Parts: sequence; structure tokens; C-alpha cells
Amino acid sequence: MRSTKDSPQGSDSTIADVAAAVGVSIRTVSRVLNQSPKVNAETRERVQQAIAALNFRPSMRARAFAMGRSFLIGMVHNDRNALVLDAVQRGIVGEAGRRGYELVVHPTPMDAAASVEDVLQFVRRSRTDGLVVLPPVSGIAGLPEALAREHIPAVALSALPITGYADVILSPEREAAAQVARYLLGLGHRRIAMVGGPASAISAQERRAGFVEALATAGVTLLDEAEGDYGFQSGLAAAERFLSLPTVPTAIFAANDVMAAGVLKCAGIKGVAVPQSLSVVGFDGSLLSHVVSPALTTIWRPFGDMARIATQQLIDRIEGQAFTAELPPPLRLVEAESSGPAPA
Repeated sequence: MRSTKDSPQGSDSTIADVAAAVGVSIRTVSRVLNQSPKVNAETRERVQQAIAALNFRPSMRARAFAMGRSFLIGMVHNDRNALVLDAVQRGIVGEAGRRGYELVVHPTPMDAAASVEDVLQFVRRSRTDGLVVLPPVSGIAGLPEALAREHIPAVALSALPITGYADVILSPEREAAAQVARYLLGLGHRRIAMVGGPASAISAQERRAGFVEALATAGVTLLDEAEGDYGFQSGLAAAERFLSLPTVPTAIFAANDVMAAGVLKCAGIKGVAVPQSLSVVGFDGSLLSHVVSPALTTIWRPFGDMARIATQQLIDRIEGQAFTAELPPPLRLVEAESSGPAPA
């Protein structure tokens, strides 16, 4: 490599300066920057040394133009839970940033026809190279097929397999909810109520099915149940109903932590001691489970890991790289202060 003593330093260095310092063509430097396999190891090492010595920072705009990409990843969602979204975004950004991509976030409505067109218009406007699609949007009928027709790589997160996406990162929520049922049964609870999520949501369907099926296996039926919307007020309203019954439950399972916080709020208003008189269990394992008092027993979901794996697989597909499918950590029950033995 030629001496860089008289070469431009700092951010003013150009790709031509790097090429001149090494004695190779600009195309060769470009191939190294784009991780092309067409450059031998010795030349690649020399180019990388020159890039470091000159403190050369490639123009992302020029790189994107040359490769026909935007180096943008889209995240499409319809989720009001900021704590869940924060964990997911951190997982995506961590992997995307490491690979030289940025994240663009887009909320979309849940009306099937409107949602499909909305997502397509978002991709056309933002020119994202691919999408990570969160539930419940991932379950919208026709969306994976529409993305495939437009040749838009997309990886989905879902509680169930969905055909049409390049990859689907699964969250086995039915079995996780069954864990909750077995846990409460093991504590001696038999008067059990549940506040579920929206009946149209796959996640809510899976959580209810797993919970009810596990209770039925033990010969137990729900004392009462209510359909919530994954929001705080719906958890509060459901608990108000449950705790006004002639025979009150000794345990309430809420299908997410936000609704469980509403249950705890209602118990506090009514003077019902948790967990001495009432056990409360949530689902998500978000920061909220640690903030509420008593701390919430909940199902922990590995949002960050799932998002990171989805992003990794998406970028691998965008770049035409082979990958080994990685499984996220399993969902698990985290016991805290809001649950205990059934009262005598």
C-alpha cells in the first residue's frame, strides 16, 4: 500500500483517495465496501487498512444509488403498547444498524383491504428494502400475497404459522398460556377468571385456547371471562365485573400486562388484597410488570430477540445471503409478587 502521509485525512477523504492509496480501482474499493466476494482476501485487507488510515466514511446515498437499495427497513404495526414497541424497535435497530440499515416505523389500520393498500403505499413512498411485520398486522388476509406480488421481502412475527411470508418468527403463545393455567392450578386455585384480548386477534385466540384447554384437562372451567382490547381500561372494567360476582374469583389471568395492571388497580380500589385474596397473572413480561405494585407474575416474551432474528433474516434475504434459522428463547413464566396460594 502506498503511503497515506500526503493523502487527505478525516471525513474529506473520498473513495478515489482510498483507491489511489492502495493502487486499485474505485470499483475494487466499492466491492470491498459492499462486501462482494469478488475481491481476494489480501486486497480486501489492504483496502480496509486504507479506509481506516484515511478515516474514509462512504456516502450512504451514493452506496444506495450504486446498489439500487435504500438501506431502509420498514416496521409495520398496529400496537398501542409502547413498551412492547420499544423492545421490538430496539431489537430491530440493533441488528439493522450493525448491518448498515436504518428503521422506518409505520402504523397501519386493521381493515383488511385498507391495510394492504396502506402498507403497499408506505413501501412505495419510503422505498424500504423490506419489512418486519408485527402482529396483528401480520395476520391480515391477503397482505403476504400482496407483498410477494410486489417483490417486497417481508418477515412476520406471529403466534401461528402464516403462509406467504419469506419467514415467520413464531411465538408459541398457546403453550405459554397453558403454563399459566397449570401454575394457578398448582397453587390450588379453582375459581379462575380471564380477561382476554380482542377476539379477532390471533394472539388473543391462542392465549385463550391454551388457558382454557389446560384448565379443562384438570376438570376446571372458567368462573367468568371478558373480552378486553389489550388496554388498561378494559382490564379495569373486567375486574370490576369479576369482583362484583356473588362468588368472586381467587385468580385472574389477563392476556397482557396492561390489562393485568387494570386488574390490580381495581383490586386496590376495592380493597382486595393481592396475592392474599386474589392472584393476578399477566402476559408479555414488559417493563410494566416490574413497575406495578405488587410486581406482576407474567409470561415473559423475548420481543428483542424475536425482532433481532427477524431483522437478521430479512437483511440476509435482501442481500441474497444464506442464513441458518435461529430460534428465539422460549416464552416462560416469571413468578413475582402478584400470585400466591389460593385462600382457604
